Amino acid sequence: MTAGKWYGDAEADKGIQTGPDSKYYAISAEMDETFDNTGKDLVLQFSVKHEQDLKCGGGYIKLVPASAASKMADFGGDTPYSIMFGPDLCGYSTKKVHVILTKDGKNHLIKKEIPAESDQLTHVYTLIIKPDNTYKVLIDLKEVQSGSLEEDWDILPPKTIKDPNAKKPEDWDERAQIPDPADKKPEGYDDIPATIADPEATMPEDWDEEEDGTWSPPEIPNPEFKGEWKPKMIENPAYKGIWEAPDIDNPDYKPDSTLYQFTDSKFVGFELWQVEAGSIFDNIIVTDDAAAATKLAEDTWAKSKDAEKAVFEKIQEEEKKKTEAETSATLPDMKEEEDDDEDDDEDKEL
Repeated sequence: MTAGKWYGDAEADKGIQTGPDSKYYAISAEMDETFDNTGKDLVLQFSVKHEQDLKCGGGYIKLVPASAASKMADFGGDTPYSIMFGPDLCGYSTKKVHVILTKDGKNHLIKKEIPAESDQLTHVYTLIIKPDNTYKVLIDLKEVQSGSLEEDWDILPPKTIKDPNAKKPEDWDERAQIPDPADKKPEGYDDIPATIADPEATMPEDWDEEEDGTWSPPEIPNPEFKGEWKPKMIENPAYKGIWEAPDIDNPDYKPDSTLYQFTDSKFVGFELWQVEAGSIFDNIIVTDDAAAATKLAEDTWAKSKDAEKAVFEKIQEEEKKKTEAETSATLPDMKEEEDDDEDDDEDKEL
C-alpha cells in the first residue's frame, strides 16, 4: 500500500499500486455479501491515480459474479465477469472509459464514447445502473455520460429490421442524373482527328529524302479534339433515391425490463496490462446507494485533491528547475570542448 509521490494525506490516500513495468496484473477480493441489485441501483465506484504518466495500459475494475467463485484462485483475463468499468489509455488514439456489460455469457461494449482522464492526479470513476434500465457515468462526481441500456448497448436484437421479403419496384429509378435527351452531337464532331501534324515542325537540315524518304512532320495532340462525344448530364426528374427495404417489427425482439439486473455480484478485481506501472487504486465501493458512494468520494478524494495537486505542481516545478540547472552546468564544458576543437583545427592548418 502506498500513497505515491504526491498526495493530500499520507495515510488516507494509500492504495494498491501496479508494478513492475510491462506486466499483466491481477488482484481480486471477495465482498462480504453477494450483491443483488434487483429493484435497486447498482453503483460501482473507485479511484485511480496514474502517477507514472501512463501512456499505454488499463485502469478498469471488474465486478465478478458468485458463479465464478471456483475460478477466482486463478483470476485473470479468462475469468467471467459481470461488469468491466474504467479508463483505458494507449497513445493518442485511445483515451476512453470502458463500460462492458455481460449478459448470457457475452460481453457487450457501450456504443458511446466516454473520454478518460489522462493526467497524473487521482480521479474517481462512478457507474450507476438503475432499475428503469438507464445508466450514468460520472468522473470526479460530474456526469459525463448517460442513457438507456437498451439503446447504448447491443444486448437485445434491434426492434426493427429491413423487410427480407421486400422487392425493389421495377420502375424505381436510382439514377441521380441522366443524359440530356435534348443535347445533340454537333455536326462534324466525329471528323475532328485526335492528332494533327505539328505546324511548327521543320524538316531537319540533314534530311535526305532520296535516302530517308519523304519527310513528314510529327503528330501532336489536336487541341480541337474532345474525345468521344457524350451528351451532357442533367438532374433526373424521375430520381427516387437509393431504394431500401422498409423496416418491419423484428420478430426476434422482446423487451427485457431486467437488463439492469446483476443478481450475484460477489468479487471485485483488477486485471490489467500496463506498459508503465505505477497506477494507484483506492476507495472501491459497490452499493445500491448513490449518496453513500458520493459521500465516500467527498470524504476521500475531494478532501485530498487540492493538496495533492499542489504537491504535484511543486514537485514538477522542482524537477524543472533541477533539469535547467543541470543543463546550464553542462554548457561551460561543452563550450570548452568546442574551443579545444577549434584550437586543434588551427594547429593542423599551421
